[in-house]
Amino acid sequence: EGCAWNGVGRYLVWSDIPNNRQLRWLDEDGHVSVFRNPANHSNGNTFDFAGRQLSCEHGLRRVVRYEPDGRVTVLADQWNGKPLNAPNDIVVHPDGGIWFTDPGYGSMMNYEGNRGELQIKEAIYRIDPKTLKLDLVSDEGFKPNGLCFSPDYKRLYVADTGGPSPYGIDVY
Repeated sequence: EGCAWNGVGRYLVWSDIPNNRQLRWLDEDGHVSVFRNPANHSNGNTFDFAGRQLSCEHGLRRVVRYEPDGRVTVLADQWNGKPLNAPNDIVVHPDGGIWFTDPGYGSMMNYEGNRGELQIKEAIYRIDPKTLKLDLVSDEGFKPNGLCFSPDYKRLYVADTGGPSPYGIDVY
């Protein structure tokens, strides 16, 4: 899950959610190694335009950024005072905004996270790059899951894996 390419380091990182780790494939010699262990049952991964890895963690119900010095910055872990469900997928807009889905799959059982009650509606969120303020973009779907931007970054596509069909959201 959550494959992300790091062009500077020339490696692919992905999550092995049930085994609570991230793996990395190196372009240089093609070998695979453990990248992060434990990884808090991370699922979605991406890199921002500064080259920092961002991950959605099912286990701790949060979105994090790994800093170059090794620190972990928590970008989001609650909405209106209640814990996120289990952030799932994540993308970064050229304006620096961080968009993620929170369908709760990692909270449904202990296999890919930590079983727990969902306290908020499944939704799509955006983190402001300057203030780190979290905004709810939409909670109209059922289980917003995978997401990506159109090539011109004017439209966000979201796969709703719990509803009747995928839908797109205009980016403002």
